[in-house]
Amino acid sequence: MTDLSSIISSVNTSSTTTSSSQTLSADMNTFLTLLTTQLQYQDPLDPMDTAEYTNQLVQYSNVEQAIQTNAKLDNLLSLSIYNLGVQAAGYVGKTVQVLGDMMPLDGGVAKSTYTLSKNVESCTITVKDTDGNVVYTAQGETSAGAHDFVWDGKNSAGEQLPDGVYQISVSTTVPNGETAATVTTTIFGRVTGVASDDSGIYIGLSDAVTATLDYVLTIRDENYWDQLIDSIKEDDSSGSGGDGTDDGEEVVESLV
Repeated sequence: MTDLSSIISSVNTSSTTTSSSQTLSADMNTFLTLLTTQLQYQDPLDPMDTAEYTNQLVQYSNVEQAIQTNAKLDNLLSLSIYNLGVQAAGYVGKTVQVLGDMMPLDGGVAKSTYTLSKNVESCTITVKDTDGNVVYTAQGETSAGAHDFVWDGKNSAGEQLPDGVYQISVSTTVPNGETAATVTTTIFGRVTGVASDDSGIYIGLSDAVTATLDYVLTIRDENYWDQLIDSIKEDDSSGSGGDGTDDGEEVVESLV
């Protein structure tokens, strides 16, 4: 991930439009020179038609206005990208919830949510590593609505896995004859960086996952992830396990 300077530099893209405007200005001077020369040497018995002369001026004026309008739009776009970059930079250190299924394991903790469109007979949560190997499975909630899943980073054998990227998938079964349930997943992660390119602004989650700003749903405060880690450690010490529902969380800002 790059720093905010990469975003600020995008404002400089307006220089291309400025160059285009300068070129147009030079071309317009050339056009006027040619036009006056044409008027000077036109045949007195067959002078240039006034309507044609006026039409040429109007057409060229329209082109000039269009490029000037584009220049202003480019400036507005650059300012918009800059403002988004500044906003995204303010996310650094905070925990965000984004749409997706690639969740970062950070400090031995990963968190996700899954939303069921309807009640189901059974629900299975599967976690895979980057090679596609299943490392953990658990039974999920079967009622319609949103449910939290907090994972302590241990595989099915109880071994602690390294921090990194893991994919969560949720499969369900419904009674025969019913339509399948729709499942939507979101993931949580600490924002560790901000970057930009021609496609937009990106945030890095726990140095493992990248997401675009339009996928951000909610923002938690700077202490949220540390508190999540502490809760997992308490669960481990009490023997209650490291996955399940995370209650009492505070949402600092909702973007939906």
